Amino acid sequence: MNCVECSELSKYKCPTCVEPYCSVPCWKKHKSKPCAAPPPEPKTDLQEESITSYDFPTEDTVSPEKLSLLDQSADVKKCLENPHVRTILGILDKSPHPDELMQEYMLEPIFTEFVDACLKVVQPQGDKVG
Repeated sequence: MNCVECSELSKYKCPTCVEPYCSVPCWKKHKSKPCAAPPPEPKTDLQEESITSYDFPTEDTVSPEKLSLLDQSADVKKCLENPHVRTILGILDKSPHPDELMQEYMLEPIFTEFVDACLKVVQPQGDKVG
């Protein structure tokens, strides 16, 4: 790629707008003008499908609509502020046997608080189980 300022071969990219530049002087010249992050790329059909459907749903599968409500929950956000909860979630995400680890982590009050906050969102009291 060529530098946006001088058209020389670029070695670097602006961390904001991702435009290429070749040197500190060109970067300074570029930064003297306002720049913005590039617009997000449109989602592909495959990405849309993975958000709205599951390959192997079960009776316990939570709908994508309800899952999307998790990011709006103040209780869930508060639980995620705890670094220990985030560590546990990272371990579970990487584990080949998360179901076994879940039993262990459900003994930790801070993790059960997170799970309860999630369940409150995806399965409110009015919803019937099974």
